[in-house]
Amino acid sequence: MYHIYVLQSQTDGSYYIGMTGDIEKRMREHNFGRTGYASLKRPWKLVYAEQYETRSEARKRELYLKSLKNKKYLERIIHQGL
Repeated sequence: MYHIYVLQSQTDGSYYIGMTGDIEKRMREHNFGRTGYASLKRPWKLVYAEQYETRSEARKRELYLKSLKNKKYLERIIHQGL
């Protein structure tokens, strides 16, 4: 299983979109500063996730969400999914 996820910075409210095969491990990496950009805005809170059978499906969805460049639309997706 693969997951796409959206994190929200508890520092400034910004969002981070990513993909992983192990969401719990990836959350620890983000919050312990073991990632590049994301380490600057920690702590992070998981606000949305989707699960996919294949890596390619998850990657397509991740790229789509990243292409939106629209915070309001991303927030609508997050709130509909909760």
